[in-house]
Amino acid sequence: MTETVALKPALFLDRDGVLNEDQGYVCRWADFRWIEGAREAVADFNRAGWLVIVVTNQSGVGRGYYTEAEVHELHRQMQADLAILGAHIDAFYHAPQHPDAILEIYRHPDPPLRKPNPGMILQALAEWPIDREASMLVGDKASDLEAAARAGVRAVLFEGGDLRAFLGALSLP
Repeated sequence: MTETVALKPALFLDRDGVLNEDQGYVCRWADFRWIEGAREAVADFNRAGWLVIVVTNQSGVGRGYYTEAEVHELHRQMQADLAILGAHIDAFYHAPQHPDAILEIYRHPDPPLRKPNPGMILQALAEWPIDREASMLVGDKASDLEAAARAGVRAVLFEGGDLRAFLGALSLP
C-alpha cells in the first residue's frame, strides 16, 4: 500500500525587499530590518497551514562580500526572531552564484538557481509536499516574477509597505 502525502500550498518569498528592507547585500543581523508586517504575515501563513519558503539571490557571496556561513547565520537569527511570535520559515534556499562572481566556485554564465531562473523554486517543489497550483511567490523584482512563471507558480509584485496588509488585501491566506 502506498502512503499518499497531503500537498500544501507554499508561500515563496524573496528575502531582500520583501521580508527585510533591501539595503544592499544585507548579511549581518545588525543591518537587518524587517519590512513592516513581514513577521506577522509569516505567522499568518504558518497558522493557515501553508509552507513558507524563502528563495533569495545572494550574489554577495560570489562577489566576496560575505560568506555562505554568514547567510546561514542571518537566516538562523531570522528564525529565532520569528519564533518569538510562534512563527517560522520552513526552508531557505539561496543562490550565491553570479556570472561576474570574483570567487570562481560561484561563477557561472547562467546560474540555474539564480532568479530569473527557477532553480530554487523547482528544488523546493521537489523536496517539499507542495501544491504548485495553490502556491504563490511574492517578489519585489521582475526576476522574481519570471522565476515563478518559469516554475509554474503564480506570483505577485510587492512594491513596499506593510506585507501583512498587502497579502490580506489579496485575501491570503
